[in-house]
Amino acid sequence: MATNITFHPGSVTQDERDQLLNQKGATIWLTGLSASGKSTIATALEQHLLHKKLHAYRLDGDNIRFGLNKDLGFDQASRVENIRRIGEVSLLFSLSSTIAITAFISPYISDRELARTLHENHSPAIPFIEVYVDAPLDVVEQRDPKGLYKKARAGEIKDFTGISAPYEAPAKPEIHIRTDQVDVAGAVEIIVQYLEEKGLIPA
Repeated sequence: MATNITFHPGSVTQDERDQLLNQKGATIWLTGLSASGKSTIATALEQHLLHKKLHAYRLDGDNIRFGLNKDLGFDQASRVENIRRIGEVSLLFSLSSTIAITAFISPYISDRELARTLHENHSPAIPFIEVYVDAPLDVVEQRDPKGLYKKARAGEIKDFTGISAPYEAPAKPEIHIRTDQVDVAGAVEIIVQYLEEKGLIPA
């Protein structure tokens, strides 16, 4: 860790930035098993917010794993570092008065809590909304769009969350969505309603 560095703050306060851009930043953190619907919901939510003329940006495996985190594998240490970096990046997006939408399995409670703490301990605190995208294992195995569960069951993929690696479900997420009971449009509506109720976006 570098020690000979000094933080140099900018000249624009968070309140000033929010007022000039007419929007508050926040991080919407979607977590859940593979094939639970995280990326699909994140994509639809991003589109919905942009159509409302709001600044929003989606972070997921496609734009993180192929760039910033392409040096990481899928062992536990790499998964922890992957989520740590995503937490830092989502905070930066939020500080730009953007609604950051992250869609990652993020299987460990401790890692998600680290991301939350980064936001809540910032001055001023930045809203962190954990969304548990919940679907039973038998449902996600039946969906299995990329055939990953089948490979994991066959032992072809090691450390696969839900099969050979643990997933620690959120105890008290801000939002809990059962995607075996709610479709994508319904999931987006639930999240948008929460944002409106908290005054993060205009109703």
